Amino acid sequence: MSVELLKQRLPFLNIESGLEVCMGDEGFYLDILHAYLEENCLSALNDFYIRGDWRGYRIRVHALKSSSLHVGADEVSALAKKLEYAARDDDMAYIHLNHYKFLWEYEALLKKVNAVFMEYEEYKAYEYEGLGRLLVMVVDDNEMNRDIASHILESEQYSVMALDSGEEAIKAMNKYLPDIVLLDIHMPPGINGYEVMNIMQQDERLAGIPVVIMTGDDDDDTELKGLMAGAQDFIAKPFNKDIMMARVRRIIELDHIKKFFQAEVLKKTKDADDRRREAENITDEIVKALASTIDAKDKYTKGHSERVAQYAVMLATEMGYTEKELRNLKYTALLHDIGKIGVPDEIINKTSRLTDEEYDIIKTHSAIGYDILKNITQIPDIATGARSHHERFDGRGYPDGLEGTDIKEIARIIGVADAYDAMTSNRSYRRSLPQDVVRAEILKGLGSQFDPTIGNIMIDLIDKDENYLMRDFSDDENNGGPV
Repeated sequence: MSVELLKQRLPFLNIESGLEVCMGDEGFYLDILHAYLEENCLSALNDFYIRGDWRGYRIRVHALKSSSLHVGADEVSALAKKLEYAARDDDMAYIHLNHYKFLWEYEALLKKVNAVFMEYEEYKAYEYEGLGRLLVMVVDDNEMNRDIASHILESEQYSVMALDSGEEAIKAMNKYLPDIVLLDIHMPPGINGYEVMNIMQQDERLAGIPVVIMTGDDDDDTELKGLMAGAQDFIAKPFNKDIMMARVRRIIELDHIKKFFQAEVLKKTKDADDRRREAENITDEIVKALASTIDAKDKYTKGHSERVAQYAVMLATEMGYTEKELRNLKYTALLHDIGKIGVPDEIINKTSRLTDEEYDIIKTHSAIGYDILKNITQIPDIATGARSHHERFDGRGYPDGLEGTDIKEIARIIGVADAYDAMTSNRSYRRSLPQDVVRAEILKGLGSQFDPTIGNIMIDLIDKDENYLMRDFSDDENNGGPV
């Protein structure tokens, strides 16, 4: 094997840089590159991450940064360096958002290098398991569908368990907990996909596993019924590899972010008083990172959660909230739309008018958000804020039809702040509204959509904002300046 051949086959490697490290000795460089392949620390690095051993994680990612640089894997080295610094600075939000993305890049590099070495006898090629923790369960009574889905998924970075019935799937889930389930709806004569999802929802261990329905039906009823039953997305048959991989990867990433967010908040908020400030800082970073992830689902609402939190804090400050109450309100407002994780991108980003069925799916985000946040007890009413921010003062809101002061005050505040931002920022269907129109709409909604007291405070804030500066103009693409 020659270095010239490697340059042709592995153009993404900075081989010249690697040769400099090896003092121009091509044979030595090949040995170093082979040792890099043999070193494969995918499993070790992921084990540190799963255990939360951040000291071990930092040491391992530091070593990988250096060895990657030695072989000219500059991009992997740069990504490892960022993770190393995040571990050093206790930036858990960055690590949770980027860990698996990094491992996929690293694994892809190993596979490409290994493929070249497999062609030459003088170097041993390696077979490795990769990221075994990422388990996809494929459930379909059609053998061809199972085989095709398994081939697509296994060609990337996933372990696959393929099963031919709903009964077998439930039995397997009692032993193995998959990261995601790809589920066919029609599986006669046994239980169908809807029944599988219902059984999962009744089991606390299984309820949090994301489900994607696989369907060959071309009617909206099948998709709607599946989404309303708890599925997070759907994949049409026959399968498109790129679409399948994009949706599976996105849902797994969001699910990991959600679970690690919950774990970090619960862990940090139980710390002793001498660690309170550290816990608040970490929580703030995690919440903001998660809020940005939620907003990223919709290109037209970039920064929405951050702005709603700012407006909510402004309102509550006028109402005399304490510093601690304001902090809890900020976190609650930042995560008021977290349930949109469970709404398909196609519906959130639709530029035309939503159908009644699509609007019903959008409305489920408040209940989904409540389910995600309900176990976080150290931030009062954080789950209520997600569930009730679309309730109306006159009782015609959703999901519970609460009326007046039966709606928690924190949700009434967020409701006003949310409406203000919706009117003062660009959306897929219209530009932002002039300030006088926004004021008139809030005035019209007093006592019907909005709590009259809180709505009047917002009107006072608008009246003081003579130059319409309260809305955020930092992102021209989103807001576009005054209309």
